[in-house]
Amino acid sequence: MENNSNNYKKDNKPTRDNRPEFPKRAVITGGMPYGNKQLHFGHVGGVFVFADVFARFLRDRIGKDNVIFVSGTDCYGSPIAEGYRKLCESGEFEGTIEDFVRKNHESQKKTLNDYEISLSLFGASALDEPAKTHEKVSDWFIRRLYENKQLDKISTLQFFDEKAGVFLNGRQVTGKCPVMGCQSEKGYADECDMGHQYMPSELIDPKSSLTGETPVMKSVDNWYFRLTQYTKLLGEYVERIRKQPNVRPLVSKTIAEFLEPPVVHIKKELREDYERIKHLLAPHTLTEEEKKPSFTICFDTLEEREKATEIMSAHSLRFRTGKTLVPFRLTGNIDWGVKAPELEGSENLTVWVWPESLWAPVSFTRAYLNSQGRSEEEWKDYWCSKDAQVYQFIGSDNIYFYGVAEMAMFMALNKGEIVSDPPQGEMQLPILVANNHILFLDKKASSSGKIKPPMAADLLNYYTAEQLRMHWLGLGLGMRSVSFMPKPYNPAAKEEDNDPVVKEGFLLSNVFNRVIRSCFYYAQKHFDGCMPVGRPDEDIIAESEKAILEYERYMYKFEFHQVTYVLDSYIRKSNKVWARLSTEADRKDDNELRRRTLINVFHYIRTAAVLLHPLAPSGTEMIREYLGFGEDFWSWDNIFEGMDYFCKGETEHKLKFLEPRTDFFKKHPSQLNIGE
Repeated sequence: MENNSNNYKKDNKPTRDNRPEFPKRAVITGGMPYGNKQLHFGHVGGVFVFADVFARFLRDRIGKDNVIFVSGTDCYGSPIAEGYRKLCESGEFEGTIEDFVRKNHESQKKTLNDYEISLSLFGASALDEPAKTHEKVSDWFIRRLYENKQLDKISTLQFFDEKAGVFLNGRQVTGKCPVMGCQSEKGYADECDMGHQYMPSELIDPKSSLTGETPVMKSVDNWYFRLTQYTKLLGEYVERIRKQPNVRPLVSKTIAEFLEPPVVHIKKELREDYERIKHLLAPHTLTEEEKKPSFTICFDTLEEREKATEIMSAHSLRFRTGKTLVPFRLTGNIDWGVKAPELEGSENLTVWVWPESLWAPVSFTRAYLNSQGRSEEEWKDYWCSKDAQVYQFIGSDNIYFYGVAEMAMFMALNKGEIVSDPPQGEMQLPILVANNHILFLDKKASSSGKIKPPMAADLLNYYTAEQLRMHWLGLGLGMRSVSFMPKPYNPAAKEEDNDPVVKEGFLLSNVFNRVIRSCFYYAQKHFDGCMPVGRPDEDIIAESEKAILEYERYMYKFEFHQVTYVLDSYIRKSNKVWARLSTEADRKDDNELRRRTLINVFHYIRTAAVLLHPLAPSGTEMIREYLGFGEDFWSWDNIFEGMDYFCKGETEHKLKFLEPRTDFFKKHPSQLNIGE
């Protein structure tokens, strides 16, 4: 639906006749945090809050029964196994590896609940019923690819630690990324922490994390997905999403970077060394640009490039490879993983953690449906229907996996002709919502790096969840990387400096609180606690409609910072209207003008509450409670209606009594003496 039948015109002024279309059903995913740690602020502030706001918006927009929001703890893989091994070795943890991931899973789940992340299911790939479903889905997924002739059994060289006597996987090997232009010092067995993929033999200066020794390479068989055959189809996919107003340029641009031909970059000062061995290499073309420090040689196939890099390595010629597609490994020999199906006699293989985490949302969707007493087969109504859409919220580092590997594998599941836009009934391609990095004190923060980010749970010692949600949404991470600068954690902050984190939250706790309370107290003083019912002034209706349409368009395009700007302007306008009209009514002691004032300002409150509902759920639910309306108050089927619609012919509507100094949007106790 998103790709084919949307008549929304992105450049036109939003009107009731030019509104974006939304699917009939939707799945929202929020990535999968590793099961070896608690959640740091980047997990919540960089991904989960955005996914939650959109999920809550869609529940209001298309009906809560039509939206499934899933995520879970990524339990398997070498990072978890290695983290567990180190903690047991140091005596910091006792118990099984299942105990280890369960402890972290429960911690992650609690933190997400504390931030009001409204997941339908937060599962765990190795725990309880979701794990059983995930095992079934993993087996089905790989067998389907095999039946469609999209897998190859490839014998490759794998790192082997001779001192420890074991093969090394994933993060058990560290070195420098070989991809041209990448400065990462955290290259692992076949990927770096920036998401670049390469063959293990290309890793620069590898070391075993078990012994610190340089590992040797030994041959091992694994199953690989034929990703290299999808360059053309992925190119078609990129061209299509470039035209979609609800796909960020960051996504299409990054995917396109991985579709380069098989190239090698060599520094110009090594040109003579290259000339001495070029006759040993497969036929290739050489290009050189004056302003670049390297020249480039391009091969026809990846196999030719791999043989060339082996020859160059043997002759000590330093090089970097380009971001071309390489076969995508599906299996490995690590014990801690989902058991892989036995194909062509291959035994004792497990599924590599990255591919199984890509289809884990399918597993979690099925597990959720099962938990609700619904058929697991309903998952197809969400993942395989043109009437539905999957939205995956991720960080920019993971675009390769979700935008390249996942999209190609989903295409490959097609039982008929493999195309870049799968037909009805086949696995549809999700929309990726990728955020740029959320920095910490102007530096990239990683729990495994030098700059240790604060844990998400610890931030709640200084801020409310709604304050942090509003702040992170306003950062504009869809446009650029932005730094998170919480004053309590900033050693450069002065005592007199304002805390940048609370600005958006104070809009609610100060300005909007004041408007809501004033109207309730006014109604209690002059109208016996009743809200007058009637049609607002036309300019108020027009102002509200404009805000609704702008908000809807920005939500459709995932421009959450613009959503916060719309709300800021609208709420402040309501405050000004309240101050002007109530002052005039009191000056004239005019009860009819007081009545008109409340009709107008309660319309602002109603509209602002609905628009704020996905962003600040607790405060807005409290507004609905005190207004005394049902759940249909949130439905976008009624979005342009005023209070008179819900009051069903009443001339006045009884409000719940509001005690003095009741707050709908609260400050943190540490901020009680801080102004706006």
